[in-house]
Amino acid sequence: MTVIDRYIVRTILGAVGLVMLVLLTLDGLFIFIGQQDDIGVGSYGSAGALRFVALNLPEQAFGLLPIGTLVGTLLGLGGLARGSELTVMRASGISVRRIAGSALMAGMLLMIAAAFLGEVVATPLQLAARQEKAFAKFSNVSFAGAGGAWLRDGNLIVNVVSQTSEQVFGGMFVYELSAAHELEAIGHASTATSGGTGRSWDLTDYAESRFTPGRVLAQHLPQKRIQSRLGAEFLSVAMAAPTDLNGRTLHRLIRHLSANGLDVRNYVFAFWSRIARTLATAVFVLLAVPFVFGSLRAAGTGARTMIGLLLGIAFFLAQQMLESGALVFDLDPVLVAWLPTGLMAVLAVALIARTR
Repeated sequence: MTVIDRYIVRTILGAVGLVMLVLLTLDGLFIFIGQQDDIGVGSYGSAGALRFVALNLPEQAFGLLPIGTLVGTLLGLGGLARGSELTVMRASGISVRRIAGSALMAGMLLMIAAAFLGEVVATPLQLAARQEKAFAKFSNVSFAGAGGAWLRDGNLIVNVVSQTSEQVFGGMFVYELSAAHELEAIGHASTATSGGTGRSWDLTDYAESRFTPGRVLAQHLPQKRIQSRLGAEFLSVAMAAPTDLNGRTLHRLIRHLSANGLDVRNYVFAFWSRIARTLATAVFVLLAVPFVFGSLRAAGTGARTMIGLLLGIAFFLAQQMLESGALVFDLDPVLVAWLPTGLMAVLAVALIARTR
């Protein structure tokens, strides 16, 4: 890495850091304002709301990083352009592509930071924030929508209505299927506790109806243990939205659902969309380069910020629209997930190739 490379990388990272600080400050303020209706419910107070905001900021940073990268790169390189530093670089024989390569180094560092945030930091902290808030507000909470969480493990189908603690779930329905996929039994437990090995469930107050040729056998058991690969951690994951999960968890969930013949389109889209969004961080650095050498060369900070925000919002809206289209029109989730980032990459390369 040459002196020029380090200078450009340092300039871009500094500008992106400043933009992200502003964006996260505003985003944290909006999240805190949104918590005002919940403050005072149960034991959830202002301190809990501030902790909720702090634990959610890494996930917000992961989502805002592409936009912050674009705006920050426009501001950083724009400052070099207004100070004629880029002009001096060009006059000394450094090409636009060479400058774009230096900027891409900063983009790669930002992409690594985005991957670390999304895969290691953001998801567990966001889950902790949601659980802490729910447990503070209510003694018995449900993390699922209407109908609870449905999971299938071989010939066993489990439906859970609520989660009361890390290892305990309430209102569990158990459906047993035969090898011919015929319903053999339906059972309901008031509570279900994950076994110590994570491969079994201890059911309390279990009522079961078992179907046999000619009659239905009903029984009520104070306790019953069933064997299942669906541990408490996995079931908690299933009760979260696909967009709230990191890539590793999504990959494991896709494999499990596919093995049981269940619909995985939502999870496949979320998995590849997460990867594409991480890569978009580096793509947006490249996208900013031709604008600095083009019509925005002499533009002010406000104009560059506006252009960056408009492109970032367009990228975000395209992702949301394509997500809905993939589910409604049964489109290929992998192709749809990569489409916004792919279009931005093609646009960036084309504009850099045309820049003189």
